[in-house]
Amino acid sequence: MFKNAWVYRIEHWSPPPRAELDERLARGRFVACGATQAESAGWVAPRGDEHAALAEQVAGQWVLRLCTETKAVPAGAVKTELQARLDAAERETGRRPKGKRAKELKEQVVHELLPRAFAKRSDTLVWIDPEAGFLWVGAGSIKKADAVVTRLLEWLGDALRIAPLHTALSPATAMAGWLVEQEAPAGFSIDRDCELKQPDSEKAAVRYARHALELPEIAEHIRQGKQPTRLALTWAARLSFELTEAMALKKIKLTDAVLEDAERAGREGDDGAFDANVALITGELRGLLPALLEALGGLARPGPADATPAPRPAEPADTSTPPWDVAPA
Repeated sequence: MFKNAWVYRIEHWSPPPRAELDERLARGRFVACGATQAESAGWVAPRGDEHAALAEQVAGQWVLRLCTETKAVPAGAVKTELQARLDAAERETGRRPKGKRAKELKEQVVHELLPRAFAKRSDTLVWIDPEAGFLWVGAGSIKKADAVVTRLLEWLGDALRIAPLHTALSPATAMAGWLVEQEAPAGFSIDRDCELKQPDSEKAAVRYARHALELPEIAEHIRQGKQPTRLALTWAARLSFELTEAMALKKIKLTDAVLEDAERAGREGDDGAFDANVALITGELRGLLPALLEALGGLARPGPADATPAPRPAEPADTSTPPWDVAPA
């Protein structure tokens, strides 16, 4: 279900009746891009069946899927056509369009070429875990995750309130300690990939891929000021992932032992496979997250003047604040 994930805290979850929930989501059902439309997004059935429910509940876990379709005209095609029109205008008028007029011509070119552009679709899974109090978004970047969350809150309204996930110890600080001490937190093992980056304007970086990390030079890089931006870990010999400085989980993968256990359980059939897959991955991630939070000192407690947590570091840096993370006036 998840290759990458961003996790949010659920401050309030009061789901409307199932029929009303489906009705709300149906108002935002996915519709493919029109001829001159560059992007479209909407909810689709998590099971992949066009006529199935838009919100699935498996063992108390809610699963939704957002489909996004984008159409992009190749920059080279736009440039070639724009140059031709600028040349034609210069021949006719004796002056080459610039500024606002050139921009308008470019927009016109893009608009006319969009009907011939290929559409590309991608799905983003959303998992609501009301019992544990977390919402998971299977996005590769915080910008995309926040966009999905914003759309979700748009349709669910007051039924759901969330906040970014912050820990007492920042992931970068914790990862630095693990690498310097060459000791993983309890229940985890350090794998063979990491990235260290200098937090200055030059952003000097050192990357280790498929390489043993018990190296004195790594500790020296950290002492010189470089900070870990991502580190590969395995939890309980069941699930491997990369932890990032922004508290994202990347390259999530179940270990062979877990997959073999699932096969022995005999999970077969389309509907049964969906339910089994949801139960399997959510079960493993529900075990991982408390252990990871404990390794990071637990959830941060905002002070009286910090009731609304600041946005997490983004990948890459993104200083925008999502609409749902603005303190009320």
